[in-house]
Amino acid sequence: MDTKVLSSGIRYTNLPEGYVRPESERPNLSEVSECENVPVIDLACDDRSLIVQQVADACKNYGFFQAINHEVPLETVERVIEVAKEFFNLPVEEKLKLYSDDPSKTMRLSTSFNVNKEKVHNWRDYLRLHCYPLDKYVPEWPSNPSTFK
Repeated sequence: MDTKVLSSGIRYTNLPEGYVRPESERPNLSEVSECENVPVIDLACDDRSLIVQQVADACKNYGFFQAINHEVPLETVERVIEVAKEFFNLPVEEKLKLYSDDPSKTMRLSTSFNVNKEKVHNWRDYLRLHCYPLDKYVPEWPSNPSTFK
C-alpha cells in the first residue's frame, strides 16, 4: 500500500492485502447473536463503588458500555465530532506529520495498534491522545485544525 493512512482520499476498488483476514479468523455471522442487553451505566448514581464495579463488569463481559447522565453537554459532543471530522479531512501530508508506528507514543496517528507486529491491520485510522493530566499532554496535541486544542 502506498500510503500509511486510510484517510488519504484514495478510493479503493479492492481491499489492500494487508487488511484481509484469513477466513478462519473472520467472524461467522451465522453464530453472532443479537446483543439486546448492552450495559447502561448511570454516572449520576451516588454509589461510586457500584459505578466502578459496573464499568469493570461491562468491560470484562462486553468490552463496551453506554454511559448515561455523564453531564457532557450535547453541544460539546457535537463540537468534538466536528473537530475530529476537520482533522481527518486535512490533506494527507498534514496528517502524516503525526503518523507513527511506535505504539508507545502518547500522541500518534496510525491505522493499527502495532503495524510492525500485526499480520493483518484494522481498517481504520485513529488519533491516539493521552489526556491526563491535561497540562502535560495538551501541548503534544495537533495544532491543525486550529480549533483542535
